[in-house]
Formats: sequence, structure tokens, C-alpha cells
Amino acid sequence: MIPAGYMAKRVSLRPEWIKAERVADIYSVSGCVSKDFADYIKYWKHNGYWFFDSPEIILRLARQNSIDLTGVRLFFYEVHELEFADTEGRWTTFEPEPSFTTQVVLPAEKALEGYDVVTFFAKTSAECSPLSCNSLAAEVETNQHCLLDSFERAQQLLEEGKFKNTEPGPYRIFAVYSTQWP
Repeated sequence: MIPAGYMAKRVSLRPEWIKAERVADIYSVSGCVSKDFADYIKYWKHNGYWFFDSPEIILRLARQNSIDLTGVRLFFYEVHELEFADTEGRWTTFEPEPSFTTQVVLPAEKALEGYDVVTFFAKTSAECSPLSCNSLAAEVETNQHCLLDSFERAQQLLEEGKFKNTEPGPYRIFAVYSTQWP
């Protein structure tokens, strides 16, 4: 797994349309249900994975642009080095966007919350997390945060075609960690 960076999110409780009672809230990488702290791309402070290299960059951006971070949770992500092209049924390589500097600072402490499968059709920022966005958690066993318990399970579900036709791929597997603000 490759360190991809940080994101601050407004974690949402499970919406009623996700028919998976075991899910309490949504820790997905995408911003479809649990929103990112801001429309951050327009500030051009993200790295080549379209996340942030450190929590301090998020804090500085929020301060400079009067973005309220009250109640926002900080997450750290690692991404699998291959993405799954479901149309061909195979794993392929991908790289961070080279025009952005990517120098991720590792967190002092982190707690693994689970694994998410995320679409990257446009090859830029995270698009959809079908477990939550498409309510796939109603068919696939997830944890209370609407994440898978293991990398191997995410890989297996992709290879079996469970994510096929949920959203346009390719799909990337992310380890989702909660971490603390500095």
C-alpha cells in the first residue's frame, strides 16, 4: 500500500436509503455521502493523489479561506499500487498526477477503520464508493463504517465482479485510517 494522503470529512450517519442496519456512519473515501471539508480542488494545494500531504496543509487552507472545521474528522489513506479495470477484468498500474508534488507525511498515530473500493473513471480525484454511494453494503458485509474488513476481501469482490456496473471504473482499493489533528 502506498501513502496517498489526508482528507478532512464531515462524517454522515447512515442514510435511510442504505439498507444495511449494521452500518452506523459512512467513512468512505469519496465525498458523495460524507462530504469533504471543502470544495478543495479549486485551491490547488492537494498532492498527485488528490489528497493532502499533511494535516497542516488542510489547517492552513481552512484558516486562509475561513473554512470552519468544527466537527470535521481527519482521515489518512493508503492506496493499493494497482487499480482494477473491470472492463478487462485485470489489474493495471497507475501513478499519481506528476504535475503535483506528492510528499506525504506519515501520521504519528493512526487506527485502521477498514478498506474502501473507489472509482476513478476521470483518473483524478475520488469519485464514488459503491459500498455507500450505490448501497452495495446492503448486499456485501461491511463494518459499522460501511467499509470492508480486509484488503483481501476487497480484492476478491472486485475480481468476482461484485462492483461491476455500480459505477464506471477503474477501481482502487484504499486503507482508511482515522487519525488526530496535530
